[in-house]
Amino acid sequence: MRYHGHQFQNYNPNLGDGRGFLFAQMRDDKGRLLDLGTKGSGTTPYSRRGDGRLTLLGGVREVLATRYLEHLGVNTSRTFSLIETGEALQRGDEPSPTRSAVMVRLSHSHIRFGTFQRLAYFNDTDNLEALVLYCQKHFYPDRETVGEFLKAVVTASAQTVASWMVAGFVHGVMNTDNMNITGESFDYGPYRFLPVLNSNFTAAYFDHNRLYAFGRQAESMYWNLAQLSQSLSLIAEDNDILSALETFSEAYRAAFVNAAFQKLGIQPKDLDTDIKFVLATFKFLELSAAPWPQFWHDFRGGAAQKNTALKGPNKDFYHGDDFSDWYKTFKLYESYLPAAQTDKPASLLYDEIGALWAPIDKEDDWSLFDAKLATYQER
Repeated sequence: MRYHGHQFQNYNPNLGDGRGFLFAQMRDDKGRLLDLGTKGSGTTPYSRRGDGRLTLLGGVREVLATRYLEHLGVNTSRTFSLIETGEALQRGDEPSPTRSAVMVRLSHSHIRFGTFQRLAYFNDTDNLEALVLYCQKHFYPDRETVGEFLKAVVTASAQTVASWMVAGFVHGVMNTDNMNITGESFDYGPYRFLPVLNSNFTAAYFDHNRLYAFGRQAESMYWNLAQLSQSLSLIAEDNDILSALETFSEAYRAAFVNAAFQKLGIQPKDLDTDIKFVLATFKFLELSAAPWPQFWHDFRGGAAQKNTALKGPNKDFYHGDDFSDWYKTFKLYESYLPAAQTDKPASLLYDEIGALWAPIDKEDDWSLFDAKLATYQER
């Protein structure tokens, strides 16, 4: 599919699925539309100077990302299969020649913000209206107006970026062509998961201005939604568009709190109190530099987990005034989940991916990769 997009907030009209191909659609057991598409199956009319291929390492990284995010409850595409092709590829960012693969993935929609931007760019209001009607029919059948459709996309996007923040996920390229109208995370290029909380942490080495740093992801999502809103303003009243866009902040706050409380397994009180607690949690994590995956693992199930946490690998971080102040508030919340049943948290840090890839690359040994996937619970 052809689309436009803002890449690092610079408009680019020369985009499209350069190595992706949608070849089937189906319905899931809830009647929802599912797209079945390839990544790396070869050149398309929009490949430009690329070869349309996917490296096996890139495919491995995407399998891991989708399975781990699914485990964490994040809205994501799913990887159906990864098939090695036997070809040797040349890449500037990987030791070459490197192995090639075709990945097949499932998602509810392949329609990006940039799809609307392209139609708006050409002032093609007839097809812009037709695209909105298609999206309403298949994804948001209860939303009858353009404004209501946009509000649904705003809500879905706010929920996704909030879940990224609680998952410690850092998206490398939050361009408008990488945002999906169903809110699904997809098309994983550079990404990272936080080892420790650092608001300025970025996933892409080429993001020199830290535009898509961890702490700026909600801001970036809002900016992207504003670009979608501008495109839709060609076929809707400005007040309806602005009203829909203005719901982002409230939707994000609620989703942020909900994701954090679900991860800790505690019952919420009221939104204002709860958001202060979540922000205090993030403040403690950033000031202390406590390892991120272990912290959430330690305190899943509520304040009663403190004694166990003080025997674990993070124990040296659970002392001092900052921790005491946080824990004093944490104790006020009732838990509804049991403690984690494993000694170590499921994780996907940068060095772990390298350790999983090394035996695949050298000996075609997938045992560590398979074992890692087994630590992620399917939902």
